[in-house]
Amino acid sequence: MSSSTITLVAPLKGVVVPLAGVPDPVFSEGALGDGIALDPLSDCLCAPCHGEVIQCARTQHAFTLRHASGIEVLVHLGLDTVALEGQGIEALVKLGQQVESGQPLCRFDPDKLAREATSLITPMVVLDSAGWCLEGQAEPGVVIAQGEPLLTLSDAQVEASSSAPVSGTRKEGRLTLALETGLHARPAARLRGIAKEHGVTLVVYGEGRSSSASSVSGLMNLGLVCGSEVTLVVEGEGAEQALIQATSLLTTPEGHAPVAKSSTPVAAELRDGELAGLVASPGLASGPLTRLSMCLPQVPEKGQGVDVEKPRLMAALEKVGGQLETARHAAEEAGKTAEAEVFDAHLALLDDPGLIAASVSRLEQGLSPGQAWREALDEEAEKLRTSGNEILAGRVADLQDLQRHVMMEFCTNIKDAESLVGNIPSGAIVLAQDLTPSAFVELCEQNPAGLCLEAGGVTSHLAILARARELPCLVAMGDAISHLCESVAVLDADSGKLETTPDHARLEQVSKTLASRRAQAEAERAQAHHEAVTCDGRVVEVAANIGSSEEARQAHANGADGVGLMRSEFLFLGRDQAPSEAQQLAEYQATIDALGSKPLVIRTLDIGADKQLSYVSLPPAPNPAMGIRGTRLWQSNPELLDTQLRALLGVKPLRHLRIMVPMIADASELEWVRERMEVTAAEMQLTELPLLGAMIEVPSAALCAGSLSRAADFLSIGTNDLTQYGLAMDREDPLLAARADVLHPGILRLVQAALQGTAGRCPVAVCGAAAGDPLAGPLLVAMGVDELSVEPSRVAAVKARVRRLDSRVIASELERLLALPDAAAVRHELAPLVDAALNSEVTPERIPS
Repeated sequence: MSSSTITLVAPLKGVVVPLAGVPDPVFSEGALGDGIALDPLSDCLCAPCHGEVIQCARTQHAFTLRHASGIEVLVHLGLDTVALEGQGIEALVKLGQQVESGQPLCRFDPDKLAREATSLITPMVVLDSAGWCLEGQAEPGVVIAQGEPLLTLSDAQVEASSSAPVSGTRKEGRLTLALETGLHARPAARLRGIAKEHGVTLVVYGEGRSSSASSVSGLMNLGLVCGSEVTLVVEGEGAEQALIQATSLLTTPEGHAPVAKSSTPVAAELRDGELAGLVASPGLASGPLTRLSMCLPQVPEKGQGVDVEKPRLMAALEKVGGQLETARHAAEEAGKTAEAEVFDAHLALLDDPGLIAASVSRLEQGLSPGQAWREALDEEAEKLRTSGNEILAGRVADLQDLQRHVMMEFCTNIKDAESLVGNIPSGAIVLAQDLTPSAFVELCEQNPAGLCLEAGGVTSHLAILARARELPCLVAMGDAISHLCESVAVLDADSGKLETTPDHARLEQVSKTLASRRAQAEAERAQAHHEAVTCDGRVVEVAANIGSSEEARQAHANGADGVGLMRSEFLFLGRDQAPSEAQQLAEYQATIDALGSKPLVIRTLDIGADKQLSYVSLPPAPNPAMGIRGTRLWQSNPELLDTQLRALLGVKPLRHLRIMVPMIADASELEWVRERMEVTAAEMQLTELPLLGAMIEVPSAALCAGSLSRAADFLSIGTNDLTQYGLAMDREDPLLAARADVLHPGILRLVQAALQGTAGRCPVAVCGAAAGDPLAGPLLVAMGVDELSVEPSRVAAVKARVRRLDSRVIASELERLLALPDAAAVRHELAPLVDAALNSEVTPERIPS
């Protein structure tokens, strides 16, 4: 090593992973600094250089060394290992100890960490380069031994710029740390980012010590844990805003809980000839097993140099992007919102600079554009598979879809372009290793009975599509299905199993069950246009949740009593600028026309910092779900919502329109909207106004429903968000999804408070997922809900269930149910009550002619 370079060696044996490929944005986006990562193949983490141990995590998963040159190097064992509280890790060094390059820092149990941490991938990051810059690093994808050169730094001879603030403004705040796992790498990096963003100095005091936010290792070395008393001192022109953001960061729990795997139900008991899988889409099917195999197009391996091939690659990416945009638009026009969202995700991947850069680097190595794209996406797919994160692994099929699309532009065999899936017998149960979303769409055109995949996950785009198509589907079945013969089988995706050797009696039973279900569905559809009246005489409207005028036509054809929720976001997403008043009016009018004389409830734009529009500037929010939403969005972007309001007031006839405002916290917010609506209507010289309502999604709205009902013409309970906010559980978090249950007695008491608060002053609907739930739906009716709004395809079945319901059976036990301790107990006690309440027979006179 010369005096102008520093070589950092591999801290353990492993596969080299570029920092950008680490499935954690704090590392992959460089928030902590530059560096590299390893996927471990050994059980001992060693020092990458000689130096002093200046940080040793309380939970023994991270160490920072300071080299004699001044650089600080963080080695972080795995991802989210902080939540393990040191289990499976044995530290071998202490704070302040001098270590030699290659000296063991800790030993760990790879099996335990692989089971319980998010990932074993171990980043090594240069926190404080002190004028040194990264010069070279080991080749990604190769296996490197512990102690081999991994990263080289060169002396850039750059003087560090002063971090002193321009202004002397000083702000101070005291707080109690709420991060369950303490001040570890991720929040430390965010603190440093806050200080940089606002151009301030930020110092953290706690446990008798202090550290500047510019030193991540210093912050971690404070040893602050949940409950620690902390003082923040911020100096600089942006001190006030920086203090607000830093305080919010440190006082908002990260949501860490004991690490658990997906609780998706699988078959409880398996007999001989049965294979289990995760339920991606429920249902029952029987048919011949048929194997599907997809080969990638044939492309030349060698290219003609980067100058020739890079323009060809970029042209292919642009062409495929155009095809995806066309497919996205077609799906949107057809009302297939799930498919449109998948194509949106593919477009985002196609523009990923990391994938493009990885492909171009292979062009520089002499590969053809088709082969370069293939290898780049193979590498990315392997990272996702081994990430340990189920959601990331579920995106492998999306990458494979893009891989094939782009390679098709360079294929040498025209037959490759004919079909993604080939010919599949109608009514077959299809077996495959995995399936891309576009191949799934093509497969569905051949009318399969069901689908079984070796790989995949319940959060993948394919699972979403299967549920949207109501195609029975099991995933993550393993290679056991690769050895199956092409025989007749039964796919019981309700119970999570594939029966490979059903006897004649079982096939007859399945056939009768399917015939019975079809007959029931036909009978329900035949009565779908009649009103739904319970056995005890209550009229319950059953409306539809939609996202487009095409879905409104489907809802009307399926017998919906109207539209209880039209999400207007679809008009605003996937655009470079907001839709004009004329564009919005055309879609709203088409939806009104599709419903005839039935009412249409349109929710005003519900967007926030968690799902931003490129043309709407929103401030960063520590918790986007609680940021600029509803009327707050209206007040911060008045031109956006005023344009929508004018478009809504332009439809004819206005008496069929109902405007619903999301995320209302109290009556004053809705009154503000009403005043704005009345002023706009006067400007437009209108003589009538539509009904104005509010969504009850936050606990304050439910508890203040009395005053809210005096300001509203109608109310609609959004049970998805009400559950999320009521239980403080993100409904998108796979670790919490099973616990974020609308049947929690606390959430049911909020619903009860909303219904009792209105005292009959205005109708109350439910437009969340609970409206169509076979247990929650009847309970909501028994509690007094006037309307259930569900997906268009479920209208007929929900109406039939309402007609069979004697709501008094459940209502008589309501207080007992609400006194139960948790959602599981409610479900257990409610199930037999619903069965009893649905036993009433429907007599001919109960169905209006």
